[in-house]
Amino acid sequence: MSGVWVFKNNGVIRLVENPQADNQGGTSDQPRMRKKVLVHLPSGQVITSYRLLEQILRDLGWETYFGGDPELNQFHKRSSIDLISLPRDFSRFSSVYMYDIVVKNPNVFQVRDM
Repeated sequence: MSGVWVFKNNGVIRLVENPQADNQGGTSDQPRMRKKVLVHLPSGQVITSYRLLEQILRDLGWETYFGGDPELNQFHKRSSIDLISLPRDFSRFSSVYMYDIVVKNPNVFQVRDM
């Protein structure tokens, strides 16, 4: 994962991915961004929708958490204090969310360059 963490005045941080570090075959003034994908390791399947991701998470013991924020899909496990929060719109599902899932489900998911 390459990029820079940007800290805003209101305490919110976000990762700005660095397309220069992922340059492949382009010149330095024509960087090429590599898209990240979340892969379910046991099946080798690329996660392409929340429907697929939710089914896998449920099979791993994650339950839907109703935290009251209409902009988020959230999941928790009864056996831990972990919470996975994802934007409701799958088009906003970025590598930051993917890595959060990987950390909370070791050896089950992996983030790869597409």
